[in-house]
Amino acid sequence: MFADLGLENADELFTRAQMGFHVYTLLKDKQFKQREISALLGIAQPEVSHLMNGHFSRFTTDKLLDFLKRLDRKVTIRVSPHKPGEPYQEVGFTP
Repeated sequence: MFADLGLENADELFTRAQMGFHVYTLLKDKQFKQREISALLGIAQPEVSHLMNGHFSRFTTDKLLDFLKRLDRKVTIRVSPHKPGEPYQEVGFTP
């Protein structure tokens, strides 16, 4: 989607969107109130609103990784050779 728009950092934006959506899903499943999310993630309530409304580009990759840590998720980074036609960054999630 970001590549279709011709954005030069499309892979990074897509990765952040995937990570943000995963954070959002974890929080939605726990049915936390915004006040609880604010305390858990260590961010102000207006930022919680941005997160829960899908504005994931407002958060850096590092911040999203911190959110996943605070949600008790292990993050593994794997580096491998790039093959033509595949994205440079991929995000996968396990239940």
